[in-house]
Amino acid sequence: MMLPIVAMALVFAQQAECLAKDGGKEKTVMVGGAPMYPSKNIVENAVNSKDHTTLVAAVKAAGLVETLQGDGPFTVFAPVNSAFDMLPKGAVDNLLKPENKAQLTGVLTYHVVPGNLDAAELMKWTKKGGGKTKLTTVQGGELWVMYDGKYLWLQDAQGGKAKVTIKDVHQKNGVIHVIDHVLMP
Repeated sequence: MMLPIVAMALVFAQQAECLAKDGGKEKTVMVGGAPMYPSKNIVENAVNSKDHTTLVAAVKAAGLVETLQGDGPFTVFAPVNSAFDMLPKGAVDNLLKPENKAQLTGVLTYHVVPGNLDAAELMKWTKKGGGKTKLTTVQGGELWVMYDGKYLWLQDAQGGKAKVTIKDVHQKNGVIHVIDHVLMP
């Protein structure tokens, strides 16, 4: 009698796992008109966001696709297309040229921090730091995170600021926070 109960429990567990993986039951966040699935990696999700086509093109041009598909974990501060549009005219096209791959890689990896830092963790660190905390990026530079009671803000090495517009977009290999400006090392 116990064997059929165990077998039924296993079937239910397998069905629950399938439901969770089918996209219908995963807790997703909409970014750029597309659901971001926690069971997918950063690149698998980002390619579906209409708001991140420039970022995805830059990641491909820099040869970072494989890295961002890796285990991580990574915290990515992902600028939207309009953030790239705010850069000086021709800056993006210039960065995408093969001869500027090292510079492009530096800018992109400045938007990545090792670890899986959700908004609650970042807010905790800013509170502990008196309103500001410093992060070291994969590029090796420093970013400062601030919290104003409503939004998380980032300040880059040049003094530029970006607001986190969508936080905690969880991925299989980390977390994405969507930002409204490109950060510069």
